[in-house]
Amino acid sequence: MGEKKRKEQQKAQTEFIFGKKNYQFMLLGIAFIALGFILMAGGGSDDPNVFNPEIYSWRRIRLAPAIILIGFGIEVYAILLNPKK
Repeated sequence: MGEKKRKEQQKAQTEFIFGKKNYQFMLLGIAFIALGFILMAGGGSDDPNVFNPEIYSWRRIRLAPAIILIGFGIEVYAILLNPKK
């Protein structure tokens, strides 16, 4: 009786919390977040006395934050996804 219970506990310890599908969605979400931060980067000026209006481009103000929020949404979905279904 004790041997069977110990084997069940060892099996339960080796299982991952999330399934393969969860981890795939997590990687997709991380990719979206990284892409958003890459799109947001740049646009500055090397000389602090020179103003570069490129910092206020549509890509940095609208697109990049939207992609980051989509990435966070994918991460929440990945965590809440039930791999058993």
